[in-house]
Amino acid sequence: MLTEQRKQLLLDRLARDGRIVAKELSAELRLSEDTIRRDLRELAGEGRLTRVHGGALPASPTVANIAARRSMATDEKSRLGRKAASLIQRRQRVFIDGGTTHLELVRALPLGLDFTVITHSPTIAAALEPHQAVEVILIGGRLFRHSMVAVGAEALEQIQRLRIDLGFVGLTGLHPEEGGTTGDFEEAAIKRAMIARSAETVVLVTAEKLGAVSAFNVCAMKDLTSIVVTRETEVKAFAGVEIIRA
Repeated sequence: MLTEQRKQLLLDRLARDGRIVAKELSAELRLSEDTIRRDLRELAGEGRLTRVHGGALPASPTVANIAARRSMATDEKSRLGRKAASLIQRRQRVFIDGGTTHLELVRALPLGLDFTVITHSPTIAAALEPHQAVEVILIGGRLFRHSMVAVGAEALEQIQRLRIDLGFVGLTGLHPEEGGTTGDFEEAAIKRAMIARSAETVVLVTAEKLGAVSAFNVCAMKDLTSIVVTRETEVKAFAGVEIIRA
């Protein structure tokens, strides 16, 4: 079997089964584990899967830069944003992470809603300009341009001093076993701090993020309160996490 044929077979199996176990597949195909691991390593280098101990999991396509993400699943994000906006109550302290889906949340907010938004995203803060009843607290730090959010020690310290009623945290992958993940080391640390300081944590999940994994761990499933998905999105059981349909 040619290299490209093997690689395509690996990707087909990953799409079908949601996971590759190198030892099992090498026995089935009568190939050495070294050959399978080399193919997985090369595919991971191309961003087509994520390697884990013993095999591989699907890679999230949402680690693309923010300009590319703006055109992904626009209708789905709009629906998720409207549902998420309906979860916010008056006078709550709400942390809103950066990202294109959370921008839809802000756009769906009723103009008269009186609450406090804390964000490390200048894009989210600017989008709240028409909402005169909303107090906006902007977390500062080094600007991570990939996601247009503040990261680093200063941002982390500010977040660790907060008490948050409701946190909307963005993830690039959500897997029932691997939990929530993202594509940047520093951004993952910021998201962990958000979750730790939030009484409730909600994640808005487009279909391509479910079952996908990125490089850096953010949280276990038990750290999340609710997951918002569209009505037609197929979701496997996530123990202890509320599924909200948009």
